[in-house]
Amino acid sequence: MVYVGIPKGQANQEEEVLKTIQDGDSDELTIKRFTESREKPGALWHIYAAKDTEKIREFLKKVAEEQGQENPVDHDPIHDQSWYLDRSLRKRLHQEYGVQGWAIVQFLGDVVFIPAGAPHQVHNLYSCIKVAEDFVSPEHVKHCFWLTQEFRYLSHTHTNHEDKLQVKNVIYHAVKDAVGILRANESSLSRP
Repeated sequence: MVYVGIPKGQANQEEEVLKTIQDGDSDELTIKRFTESREKPGALWHIYAAKDTEKIREFLKKVAEEQGQENPVDHDPIHDQSWYLDRSLRKRLHQEYGVQGWAIVQFLGDVVFIPAGAPHQVHNLYSCIKVAEDFVSPEHVKHCFWLTQEFRYLSHTHTNHEDKLQVKNVIYHAVKDAVGILRANESSLSRP
């Protein structure tokens, strides 16, 4: 979080942000950090375990059907980013599916890492600027590749249809570099 713009002269804004943080299921230390320090909170994140993705997807489809909305085959309730799980929906998700996420308040200067495939949502508390960078760690290549395959089934007009992570290119260049290093050191590897 590189910038948080807090408007001047809006006394009740701070109270609204505190209420949002509390309703967002933030822990006591985070609430204390907001109320007792001069730090600027920019965003409230809810991050869920990647293993719970299918349960969340099923839950969102169920809620959409209850509200009379369609669930087209070439759309995905998670990738569409058309839902925000408020307190009541998060509570219902926990009660009906056993899924509970983590609430994180990102203050000015904080970094939030989101594991590969972890469903997440963000609620900006003030005007803020965040710098985001996608990366593929060796431990999560398999999951990133699975996500890339999942994106392929979205409609061609969907914003997530393209392979943003370029997983196949990452794998290709990693293998190419490894082979290059092995060839460069081939003579020293063959010696006893």
